[in-house]
Amino acid sequence: MTDTPSGLRDLQAWMQTQVMNPTRFGDDDVGRIVRPSSRLDSVQRLAIYQRAYLTRLLKCMSDQFPALRHALGDELFDDFAMDYLTEYPSMSYTLFELGARLPRYLDEHRPDRDRAGGRREPWIDFMIDLARFERQLFVLFDAHGHEGKPFATPETPTGRMVLQPCFALGSYRFPVATYYHDVRLAKNPGLPPAQPSHVALVRRDYLTHTYRITGSQHAFLSILTGGLSVAEGLQSFAHEIGRSPGDVHDEWESPESAGQSWIAAGFFVDSANHP
Repeated sequence: MTDTPSGLRDLQAWMQTQVMNPTRFGDDDVGRIVRPSSRLDSVQRLAIYQRAYLTRLLKCMSDQFPALRHALGDELFDDFAMDYLTEYPSMSYTLFELGARLPRYLDEHRPDRDRAGGRREPWIDFMIDLARFERQLFVLFDAHGHEGKPFATPETPTGRMVLQPCFALGSYRFPVATYYHDVRLAKNPGLPPAQPSHVALVRRDYLTHTYRITGSQHAFLSILTGGLSVAEGLQSFAHEIGRSPGDVHDEWESPESAGQSWIAAGFFVDSANHP
């Protein structure tokens, strides 16, 4: 049994605990603090707020992971989300971090986690990768970007060309980006077969875009995420793959190269204009 809250702050703390952890106190405690109405007893009245809070969190989880919800189905997604929220309840004034640990949670609680790697269920790997991808998209949406400032152009020297701040890379065991976009386009995709995929995520003009890239392109862009310029990255990448830096640079300058399309897509900024 709990003491009756003696002031507004205590009452607020009690209400917060009740809403976030409905099993913390017994019915007698609720009855001493919450008055019944003509239609509902004290527990039923409090339950309205408890259900509304949980419904709000489930809605936020659905908004952050729409493709995962499609893949699992509404009922199973809600079951996973409920279990996740029980283990990792919201502890922040903002819901931005609400789904941050979901990919790890799915990995830690996968039913085949004790099996050897080759005997694990592929569909679970897909769900984990999809959650990772959607979380990265969600983070990038609110990340510090370069909107309102000039981007690099083909004339920008490669020695001054660096990745823009709102940029991320991902490597997955399944084509999760394609699946995600098919869901958003209401194509009702089925679960895809395993196929390694690499993507670059970039936000420009407040819109986040996904670009499929090859494994070698992912390796090169990964070098640049360390803060190197394109010129420095080309030299380092040439050394890694055992090729002449001059040849690698010439390929970059080719109008048909992926680098030129990345410049047009807003991957890069001029370091002279970007502190």
